[in-house]
Parts: sequence; structure tokens; C-alpha cells
Amino acid sequence: MDATEINKYWRHPCFPDLGLFKARFTQHRYELHTHPTYVIALITSGCERIRIGRHSVLAPAGAIAVVNPEEWHDGEQGADEGWAYRTFYPSVPLLTAVARELGGADPPVFSRAIIEDSNLAAALAAAHEGSTSQDSTRAEASLLVALRHLTVQHGDWGGRTEEVESSGSRERFSIYEDVIECELGSQLDLQRLADAACVTRFQVIRDFKKAIGLTPAAYIRDRRLRRASSLIEQGLGLADAAIAAGFADQSHFSRTFRATRGMTPGMFRRGGWGLPKRDACARKFAARW
Repeated sequence: MDATEINKYWRHPCFPDLGLFKARFTQHRYELHTHPTYVIALITSGCERIRIGRHSVLAPAGAIAVVNPEEWHDGEQGADEGWAYRTFYPSVPLLTAVARELGGADPPVFSRAIIEDSNLAAALAAAHEGSTSQDSTRAEASLLVALRHLTVQHGDWGGRTEEVESSGSRERFSIYEDVIECELGSQLDLQRLADAACVTRFQVIRDFKKAIGLTPAAYIRDRRLRRASSLIEQGLGLADAAIAAGFADQSHFSRTFRATRGMTPGMFRRGGWGLPKRDACARKFAARW
């Protein structure tokens, strides 16, 4: 392989039946082939020439190429510099489940091989990058948001856009709060919150946006940081506090803590917050602060 040919493949942490691929090609040429899955490719630079079915199309940077399951296609450079892309391979059951949550019954079919949609491109980029995050709720939500946009705006899925509940967000949010507080140390996901409130995962995302203007992942991250900080104040070690609060490991906790607090957990502990023998005045000040 040429030095400029780079590729990497992995599985989504929340959706094992969805593969992801990141590549940059200059000389590589795909022969005609099919997949049992969908192929959703966001072109990030250069240009790819693709034959999909009987049609040959160009996909420049910013475009999204979509191939339906079992559809013949190939791929090669469409410009001298080649092309780079981020690709999703969602299974038919996965996109069928998304369609059903949106009120449909059948797996979506995409009639346009090339989609120009900057909002979708941004959502797909966020979902692809988020798949490598240790924040599983963020990884799950960002993918669902991207797949919803793709299905509703560009798919023929035989359904209707799900009804947006305009009332009850605050009431349901209190349910989400209780679940998160009780299960903070476990692997929380959107389905767990949806089941608790008897709604879809998409409704959970909307409820958080309406109630507090944040994503579920941002809210859960904040609660985990507060739980870990409290445990450090009580004298627990950094690694134990991170795990007890639901972080994947201490390094994940440290990166998140520094990004939101402007200091490392070690600095926070050395500053006296982790000493169990603080006097009452210090404890009172810390509670206010």
C-alpha cells in the first residue's frame, strides 16, 4: 500500500452490528462488490468517483454517498489528490429499529446516491468521531441523531415523523434524574432512560434539550464529575472515585475533569479537598462554593 493510503476499521461501542471505517486513498480502486449492510460515506476531502447500480457519480468533499444493502458499487479517485472519507456500515436490523422508533415499519431505502446536506454531514462527522469517545452516552446519542436525520430527511421508510410531545418533558426529566442518580456508577444508556419514562430514545434527547438545554451525555458527565469530586472530598482515591462515579477509568476521568474544571483531579486533591479532617468552616465554604 502506498504511504498515502491510510485506513482503520472498528466497531461502534454501543452498536456492535455497526462497523466504522476511516480512510484516505490516492491509488486504490474498489472492484464492484456488495454489502449486506448499508454504506454511508461522508467524504471529508478530495473527491471519489463511485458507480452505484447503473449510475456513476462524483462525491466531492462534504457530500454523503449512500449505498443500500446488496447494491453493487465500486469506488476510485475522482480527483488527482484522491479522497478521504468516514464510513458507517449499519445493519438492516439497526436501521429498521430506528425507523420503528420514528413511527415507521420498514427498513429505509435511499433513492439518492449522493446527498448534499451540511447539517447531516456535521451530524455524521460528530457521530463518527464520537464513536471513539469513552463517553458511551455521547457515542450512542450522536449516532442516533445522525441516523434519524438521514432516515427522516432522505429515506423512503414508509412511515411518518414521530410526534413530538410538547408537554411532559419536565415530568419525564425528573424520572431521568432519579434513574441517573441511582445508576450513575453503571453503564447508563438512552434505552434505559427511555424504558423508565415509556418513550423512545429520540424523545429522551428532546426532553433533555427542552428541560435543560443539554444533551443526556452532557448531563450525565456533569453528575459523574460531581459524584467523583464528592468522593475525593471524602478521602477516596482518584482511581476508586472515578470508577465509583461511572467513568471508564482514571485517565478518562482526568481528561474530563481538566476540560471542565481547568485543573487535574490531583491538583484538586492536593488543594485540600480530599483531606477528611477539614474543619467545619472549610466544609461550609466548600458546600457554598
